[in-house]
Amino acid sequence: MRGIRIGSVFGIPIKLDLTFLLVLPLFAWLIGSDVAGLVEGINGLFGSSIDAVGLTAGSMPWILGTAAAVGLFVCVLLHEFGHSLVAMRYGYEIDSITLWLFGGVASFAEMPEDWRQELTIAVAGPLVSVLVGAVSYVGFLATPAIPPVRFVLGYLALTNVLLAAFNMLPGFPMDGGRVLRALLARKRPHARATQIAAEVGKAFAFVLAIVGLFVNLFLVALAFFIYIGASSEAQQTVMKAAFQDVSVRDVMTPREKLDTVDERASVAELMDRMFTERHTGYPVMRNGRLVGMVTLNDARTVTEVERDAYRVEDVMSKELRTITPNADAMDAIGAMQEQSVGRLPVVDEAGELVGLISRSDLVTAFNIIQSRGSLPRIRSRDPTDVIDAR
Repeated sequence: MRGIRIGSVFGIPIKLDLTFLLVLPLFAWLIGSDVAGLVEGINGLFGSSIDAVGLTAGSMPWILGTAAAVGLFVCVLLHEFGHSLVAMRYGYEIDSITLWLFGGVASFAEMPEDWRQELTIAVAGPLVSVLVGAVSYVGFLATPAIPPVRFVLGYLALTNVLLAAFNMLPGFPMDGGRVLRALLARKRPHARATQIAAEVGKAFAFVLAIVGLFVNLFLVALAFFIYIGASSEAQQTVMKAAFQDVSVRDVMTPREKLDTVDERASVAELMDRMFTERHTGYPVMRNGRLVGMVTLNDARTVTEVERDAYRVEDVMSKELRTITPNADAMDAIGAMQEQSVGRLPVVDEAGELVGLISRSDLVTAFNIIQSRGSLPRIRSRDPTDVIDAR
């Protein structure tokens, strides 16, 4: 997730998504406007006798609302650190922790596939929340003469336990869904366990949305993101399993079959070739060397009357994101997603263009693998050695 970086802890960047800047004052307002009701709930649950009168006068409700909202998101941050620090002990890299509309997200560079590791990492967050709730309750008991502090600590004690309980529901990719996948993966392939957990997660999201229609529309929005998250991670895991041991060389269009364009060609000629050959992107060559990439969007920046005057070199992208033929196919997918491009030039160690890999190449290979269980003929990383993998 993208966000504004505000610092780092334990080497993990901490970010704030723009939605967080909207939801924090909203939470502060919701808490502040219901201080009396929350005091009644805390008194009933903890057997305390906080006087609500002094907490609802003047600006005090909004001060309490702000303090409780900030405290809640600090607790969410600690929850994510619970996941992250355990993952780091197993050697996984944490890209960032981001606070956003629905709490916090710890972004892993790579998700664990060992079920024991995933189980431990998944339960670490809720355990931290329970621990923070317990510490807040101890603080609540230790400050009987300070009602505002008791209110905030009582609120945090309650919400942290609720946060832990909610996260343990089987709404993959929530913590409970990841626990479910870990348990399923004990006797199943990781990809199959992910598919089952994702289906359970989508069913949970559907139920949550129905409940949200009658209780709180915020739950409907949360259900939507759970559904999307479950679908996305399941698809990613299936693709990773399908492309295991498949290199870029196995999937790419090789140089001898590749259509290229000379940098001196006019944009009009380029558009004609795109129409005839049904391509929307070409490697651009100069004396047999790769110097850029040009796409339909690049060509469209030139008006129709000027296309004979402009050359491909005038509109092409010179900042190339390339990949080597021996790289994993999943690395190519990640690079395309990161750069928001549909194709990558494939270059060897000498910088020579040896092929092109596109999203359509990857989709075709994925469909073949799904149908057959493997590519018809998997080329090894040594281009002179061909292995029949049927």
